Amino acid sequence: MASKNTLSNIQKLVLEPQSSLSRRRFVMGAASAMMLASLPFTQSVLAASMRQGLTTLSGKLFDLSIDYQTVNFTGTDVRATVVNQSIPGPLLRWKEGETVTLRVKNNLDVFSSIHWHGIILPAKMDGVPGISFEGIAPGETFEYHFSVEQSGTYWYHSHSGFQEQTGMYGAIVIDPKDSDPVVYDREYVVMLSDWSDEEPESIYAKLKKQSDYYNFRERTLVDLFDDISDNGLVNTWNARAMWNKGRMSDRDISDVTGYTYTYLMNGNTPEKGWQGLFRKGERVRLRFINSAAMSIFDVRIPGLKMTVVASDGQNIQPVSVDEFRIGVAETFDVIVEPEVDNAYCIFAQSIDRTGFTYGSLTSDLALKPLIPPMDPVAVLAHRDMGMNMKGMDHGSMQMDMSGNDDKAMDMKGMDHSAMQMDMSGNGDKTMNMKGMDHGSMQMDMNKVSATGLGLAGYGSNNEIKHISSEFGPQVDMRAMSPRSGLTDPGIGLRDHQILYQRKVLTYADIRGLTPTRDKRQPSREIQLHLTGNMSRYMWSVNGIKFADAAPLELEFGERVRITLVNDTMMTHPMHLHGMWSELETGDPDFIPRKHTVIVQPGSSISYLVTADALGSWAYHCHLLFHMPGMFRRVQVNNA
Repeated sequence: MASKNTLSNIQKLVLEPQSSLSRRRFVMGAASAMMLASLPFTQSVLAASMRQGLTTLSGKLFDLSIDYQTVNFTGTDVRATVVNQSIPGPLLRWKEGETVTLRVKNNLDVFSSIHWHGIILPAKMDGVPGISFEGIAPGETFEYHFSVEQSGTYWYHSHSGFQEQTGMYGAIVIDPKDSDPVVYDREYVVMLSDWSDEEPESIYAKLKKQSDYYNFRERTLVDLFDDISDNGLVNTWNARAMWNKGRMSDRDISDVTGYTYTYLMNGNTPEKGWQGLFRKGERVRLRFINSAAMSIFDVRIPGLKMTVVASDGQNIQPVSVDEFRIGVAETFDVIVEPEVDNAYCIFAQSIDRTGFTYGSLTSDLALKPLIPPMDPVAVLAHRDMGMNMKGMDHGSMQMDMSGNDDKAMDMKGMDHSAMQMDMSGNGDKTMNMKGMDHGSMQMDMNKVSATGLGLAGYGSNNEIKHISSEFGPQVDMRAMSPRSGLTDPGIGLRDHQILYQRKVLTYADIRGLTPTRDKRQPSREIQLHLTGNMSRYMWSVNGIKFADAAPLELEFGERVRITLVNDTMMTHPMHLHGMWSELETGDPDFIPRKHTVIVQPGSSISYLVTADALGSWAYHCHLLFHMPGMFRRVQVNNA
């Protein structure tokens, strides 16, 4: 563990640009960079800039090799695992309707694999060791062979151990077989990732011993005085007691932070920067991919509106925004239209504000963008525990989040009459519980199908239930009144419209561009709780870690709703392999399809799944160090 002097130095470096060349000095020092003088824009300059992008391979036959390579992102030589000798690996360009063959040679001394993230393909081609195949042994070549049935922006990565953290990832762009509904003049892939000189096994071991090892933003004495000034002594005391009793921190936003991570854009550190050229008046398509192991990013381009046109590779009805959150493994395509010659900063700050990466979209390589400061650090609140505290008497509140008995919360003294709860799952509607008889609660029958489930597209109407496996030392929190995560832009972004006049994308804004393909009502609903004991760094689903869990069984062809309830205070990006997750955003006719869905802390969200792919599939949180526990095998069987 780092010494206090070391921590002090780190905090100082974060706050004050230094003259040394350390990575951390640069992360904040770059914030003072300014636009430089302009030079003439020429074709030769344009060609040079294009060569700075990712290496692209196209066609139907690809030879990929997995190797060790020494890299240096921070001033220290470190061994990485790479695809075709680069980080990121080559951008693979396919065409919808064609069949591709990928021969992957493993030159490592351990098993490896490549998973084609978001690609709909036969189970045996999915590339998940222990689920869809055995993995690629050292020295062996595995041949992937499948038809490409979709278009859009995707990516690939290792699904073996923690190899993804050490460099094994790359982008995939699939051109549509017909005309592209998105019109643009130029495009770039913008791949975000995180890098650490520490071995991922070492990071994981530290988290298991001390889950807040990388969090240096705990409450201070100054914060205590501020809280007393804002909330009064009694409320502050009780709030601190509650957090302490649960052994939790209201600043526990990310497990792994900028303390050890350098954030990359297309493999470039912030010190180096990535550049993409444009001509004024062009429509530029930016294909954002979050290929980080553990980092969620908030992305904006000051001075430019972004029109989001695709989510997870699927075209959506265009949405104009100023900012969006991209969870690990998600992709978003946006169109920007710079109207004047300039250098625009593509700014991606980590969710915990411990670092950022950036690139520039510039009309001239000599121009440097003005890099904005990071936004203030967010603090977790009661809503992130699955509570809506509006009208609640905080002074008399008692909570038990110890995870050592069956009481999730002692609600004695709570004023239920003033409590509001969002159970709609289809928007901002809240349910006023004043005078409500919970024993005979009525639901909106206009949104109930013949099976008694909420109508397709509108979300779940089922009661949130915590089953017996959620009680025990393996679970230290249960969300009693989870809000809908649909309209929530997420912690740290919730007030940006008011504070900064930034429109932030929410899932409620997303509508599919084409009509919903499967308009059947769900025949059943599966409620899964994302659980854990954050203090002990134990992660699970329904309180059961993957090693002890039975597969999730689906019947081929059935239409099922999956409702995810996040009982933790961390944001989890959940990824279902092999089938689409059709997110219920309130419009049954244009349900958007995604492969990865963010579940906000203390919230719930639902999507529909058509079980149209036989075999075994992985289903997991895409935060790399949550994955060993928060993981399920999904088995699609013939009826």
